[in-house]
Amino acid sequence: MKKRTVIIGIDGVPFRLIDDLSQNGTMPSFGTLLEEGVFKKMSSSIPEVSSVSWSSIITGKNPGEHGIFGFTDLLSNTYTLSFPHSGKLKQPPFWQKEGEFVIINVPSTYPASHLNGFLVSGFISPDLERAVYPSEYVDLLASFNYKIDLDTKKARKSEKLLFKELFETLESRIQVYRYFWDKFDWDVFMLVITGSDRLEHFLWQAYKDETHEYHKKFLEFFTNVDEIIKEIDQRLHRSDSLIIVSDHGMESTTCNINVNCHLEDTGFLVKGSNPRMGLNNIKKGTKAFALDPGRIYLNKKGKYPLGVISPEEEEQAIVELKDAFELLEKDGEKVIKNIYSKDQIYQGMYTDSAPDLVLLPNKGFNLKGGILPTRVFDTDVLQGKHTQEDAFLFVKSEQSRIPQKPSVEDVVPVLTHCMGW
Repeated sequence: MKKRTVIIGIDGVPFRLIDDLSQNGTMPSFGTLLEEGVFKKMSSSIPEVSSVSWSSIITGKNPGEHGIFGFTDLLSNTYTLSFPHSGKLKQPPFWQKEGEFVIINVPSTYPASHLNGFLVSGFISPDLERAVYPSEYVDLLASFNYKIDLDTKKARKSEKLLFKELFETLESRIQVYRYFWDKFDWDVFMLVITGSDRLEHFLWQAYKDETHEYHKKFLEFFTNVDEIIKEIDQRLHRSDSLIIVSDHGMESTTCNINVNCHLEDTGFLVKGSNPRMGLNNIKKGTKAFALDPGRIYLNKKGKYPLGVISPEEEEQAIVELKDAFELLEKDGEKVIKNIYSKDQIYQGMYTDSAPDLVLLPNKGFNLKGGILPTRVFDTDVLQGKHTQEDAFLFVKSEQSRIPQKPSVEDVVPVLTHCMGW
């Protein structure tokens, strides 16, 4: 019997949350599985956003190698934002290996590209027809009322609409997984659930507060996820491997930090306020600017239209920027936990495209890279924010090699060992 591996992704779920839910009866099946495999805290990408972390998970590579550094990037020699898509991934995902694959709902894989098997891409996928490969399955997914993601506009209107969207989207995901499980003689089957991330962003307090109106509903969603895990585990052969993984963690948001506002206040950024111009609001005299969530770019001569920083000035500018953010405080509490230069965290031929600095915040602070906000400290309707240190990795396999302190870049090496590739 050939070796097979199933990968279940649960987007945005921190180690401590799923550990808690596995022990308190919310996710009993996962709790039982923990006795059969290895369960570890895992570090996410830097920055800790899904487009970067899932790109590392599916390639086994550092952002300096796969070329994805955030949810947005800049078109060359401009201040115009573009969105990462599958064509911008500079390293092949594992499903380009020899074999047959079913890949469902992995973020940042739109448009769907060729593979031996089936793929429907995850968010952001604006067009279902381009999200599916082979295209002959588009009508089938439409007949399932398949949802790539929940409607966040509806979710923001009311909690009831949020849960309606969450459960409908999850149900459509289940129907598709069940159909394609037997449709192909697959080697690797990957299913990613992203509603977990949305739920935690909108209603993190419902998990933390047992008296919260939607506490039981929050737990119900994860119980449903647990039932999917149980069903899949029961369908596995003895020789099959099971990997369950999240891409980043989550915690409560206490305050948003508008990074470009602090750059403006400290003299690094000169900007306008035209809502139609985006980052083209950058004006002459700008030394540095930020993209979400805490990526800082020097406004270099020859690289950007209004660049002013020469190669000789870069080192000093980096020192001054670090000083400016190390001093940033809110009510006596330091906002920034770590400041990384590109050479500290990235390696590979695309490192030149990386941000010059990446900020990681202290607990509760949520970094934002928008150009239009007018004050450094702000609030948001979202209750949860991403964390970098506490994603999770679970592996059940007859043969696996798991690092003592795994990161998202280690998932493909673990898969490779499970499969004997």
